Amino acid sequence: MASRARFQGSYTALVTPFKNGSVDEAAFRGLVSWQIGEGVHGLVPVGTTGESPTLSHDEHRKVVEWCVDEAKGRVPVIAGAGSNSTREAVDLAVHAEKAGADAVLVVTPYYNKPTQEGMYHHYKAVNDAIGIPIIVYNIPSRSVVDLSVETMTRLFELKNIAGVKDATANVARVSLQRRAMGPDFIQLSGEDMTALAFMAAGGHGCISVSANVAPKLCASLMSAVLSGDYAAGLKIQDRLVPLHDAIFKEPGVAGAKHGLKLLGRLDEIVRLPLMPVTPATGKIIRDAMVHAGLLN
Repeated sequence: MASRARFQGSYTALVTPFKNGSVDEAAFRGLVSWQIGEGVHGLVPVGTTGESPTLSHDEHRKVVEWCVDEAKGRVPVIAGAGSNSTREAVDLAVHAEKAGADAVLVVTPYYNKPTQEGMYHHYKAVNDAIGIPIIVYNIPSRSVVDLSVETMTRLFELKNIAGVKDATANVARVSLQRRAMGPDFIQLSGEDMTALAFMAAGGHGCISVSANVAPKLCASLMSAVLSGDYAAGLKIQDRLVPLHDAIFKEPGVAGAKHGLKLLGRLDEIVRLPLMPVTPATGKIIRDAMVHAGLLN
């Protein structure tokens, strides 16, 4: 079944570079190529880290197309296709499939607070409209709704619902979801700091913000634990912990873009209402990058 394709390892939740008020295609393509060269296992364009809330639909579609085109099948692309309007989520998912994405990431509908039944039908509508895997994005801290294990289990019966990006920060969820749906239900951590613990409980990978700045380290950590070497994973985790912490001192997008600026990869431009990080946070990020061995 197509929906049971395996997605595992470190997937970068890509930032979207800007220039002169527009999306910067050259910088974005450069970022994709560099990430693949550094060994990431997959890419996630236009999630929230890609500033999808402030991109126009036209910009959103272009970024997905550029990512698929630049990746050229070298790694899987899970395209962000979330909205709190079911019709919009369906439109974005249909476009992602046409553009050649390997899967879509669909967030629980934020702000309008649907019931479990409403969320079930939201995902069913996306499922019925496309033929590629769907990763449910469950992030109660931002969407204000929590897709229950029971609803997730119902959804997993649909042909394209393949797994979850879990940002509940509740590691027990991994075990509960594994018990309910078995080891074929793909579980990707949505939080860098707890990804190692998430993997120990039966996770398959992480959709990572820090991987924008440390793609090789994040991929190496995931490769180590996927092969059962948790001691090696813990060593890499110790290098990454200050970076995970620093990037999220202020909104993670801004932190990741600051880190990429320090690496000379792109300009630190974010769209309002986000702001570039403060100088104090910038220093913490730089120090964390030195600790990780990313800067001298």
